[in-house]
Order: sequence, then structure tokens, then C-alpha cells
Amino acid sequence: MTALKVENLSKTFPVGGGLFRAAGAVRAVRPMSFAVETGETLGIVGESGCGKSTLARMLVGLIQPTTGRIEIEGKPLDNADPAAFGKLIQYIFQDPVSSLNPRKSIRQIMEAPLKRLHGLDRAQRTARIGEIFASVNLREEFLDRYPHEFSGGQAQRIGIARGLAAAPRIMILDEPVSALDVSVQAQVLNLLADLRRRFTLTYLFISHDLAVVEAVSDRIMVLYFGAVVEIGRAEEVFKTPRHPYTKLLADSAPVVGRPLAPPEQRDSELPDPLNPPPGCSFAGRCPRATERCRTAEPELRPLGDDQLAACHHPLEG
Repeated sequence: MTALKVENLSKTFPVGGGLFRAAGAVRAVRPMSFAVETGETLGIVGESGCGKSTLARMLVGLIQPTTGRIEIEGKPLDNADPAAFGKLIQYIFQDPVSSLNPRKSIRQIMEAPLKRLHGLDRAQRTARIGEIFASVNLREEFLDRYPHEFSGGQAQRIGIARGLAAAPRIMILDEPVSALDVSVQAQVLNLLADLRRRFTLTYLFISHDLAVVEAVSDRIMVLYFGAVVEIGRAEEVFKTPRHPYTKLLADSAPVVGRPLAPPEQRDSELPDPLNPPPGCSFAGRCPRATERCRTAEPELRPLGDDQLAACHHPLEG
């Protein structure tokens, strides 16, 4: 069953003019379509500024899309009631401590979705919170403390517990372990894997850490300059990348015992979002670029089993 379906989703932000600059617009997310199956983890990777967080915020209703359609389990969310929306999809933030209200106790934070989304009374809320805390390996004595009293790992478990309180079908995990120590990262990742199996959750896992994404994902979607440039099974995308940008990402990731690759001689920055280039946006950094790449924008097309890439001159499988 398809848990999440996105069709032609995009976001354009207007940019006001100044003394020496005309008004314009930035296409943060270019029209994209994809689907995620129930119980699947889709990893989303790309450089800073490629549109990962903007996409995530559109999916949970924090940003209104410019175009496109979002469906969860076949139901469109265009004009969905906010309470119904919150029951279906939840967001786990990157910074676990700052995402929790410092003025409220953990009990108050946990009770909010149970009251507003599910209308539970006090006894029901107490029982439900106890179940959720047990599922994320937290002691109930933490409930009367405040966010600043916890470590990053504990705060992230509380954030996950708050998301679970809504009983969602889908969870958007935006860099959920990047702010944590390596040893704590492993604990949180194992917890997320256990929760996915126990509650049949569907994850969209956003991260810049390619090793983490490859380890936790069933499929991986690679974004560049607001567009999907490659999508496929996790074990294939970085093992046999078909888009040159995916290969660049894989080669740039630090690996213990391997010297860092020398810096590229070509352009190493993303194109100017206020003045995007014609054709393929990666052409200025791509060693395989031809005149066709600089004039015609490539479309996402199948290349082998369950692997798609948007490239005029894809790498060999």
C-alpha cells in the first residue's frame, strides 16, 4: 500500500527587490513526483540548499506548496483539517532541545497532542504517555522535568515520543541524529528501526551523512538544486550511481583509512538561485557535460532495475 504520494510538488519563494536588485523569485523545490510505500524508509540526501528541508516542511503542512498534490494513504491533503493532518504525519526536528518548549514540562509537552488531536481525558492521557515512554525507553519520572535538564539523546527520545503521541502513519526525520554524539546516534537509530517495525511506520529520513542514510534506508532520493536527480534502492544508489552528482557525493564522503579526494577543478558551488542556468543545473560541475546538457533540462527516467536518474549522459551501471 502506498503511504505517501507526491505529484508535481514545487515551492517558489518571491524575493523582494532592493536598491541595486530587481524583484525576483527562487525555486526552492522544482516540480517533483514520488511515492513511498507503507513501512518503507526513503532516505533524502543532497547538499545544503538543495531543498531537503523545504520539501519536508511542505509535506507536514508548515509551508504551503506553490504547485502539486500530496496524498497520504490515498487521501488528498489539500484542504485537510489540521487535526486530521497531524494524526497522519509528524515531524522530528534536527535540534532536539530547541524543538521542545522550554516553559513547559515534559508532561505538558506530551499531553498537547493527546488533548488536541485525540481528545483524551486525564486518565487516558496518563496511560497513553506511560505506554509511549516505555516504547522509547524513558522513565516516567522524567515527565515533571523541563527540556534543559536533559542530554541531547534524551531530548531526542522525548521529541520522538511527542511525535508518536499523535499516532501518525508517517514520520519526517530531519537530520534526527546529526546533533548527537556518535555512540548516541547508534542508540537513536536502533530505536527508530524498532519503532518502525512495531508501529508499521513510514519514514522520510533526511541527512547529510551518507553512511547513516544508506544504513537505515530502503531507497534513497538524491536532490540537487531543488530537483530529484536520482532515486533507487539504497544498496545500488551509492554502489553503482548513475548520475554524476551522486558519484560526487559518494566520493566526497569521508571514510576511515581513505585520504580525502582532491578538490574539484570545476565550479564547486550551487548555481545562483536568482539566475538559474538553462539546461542541466549540474552541468557547470559535471565532467561529462556537453552542449546538450547546457541547453536541455534532463528528465528523470528509468535506468536499470528500480533506479531512475535525470541525466543526458548517465554513468554505466
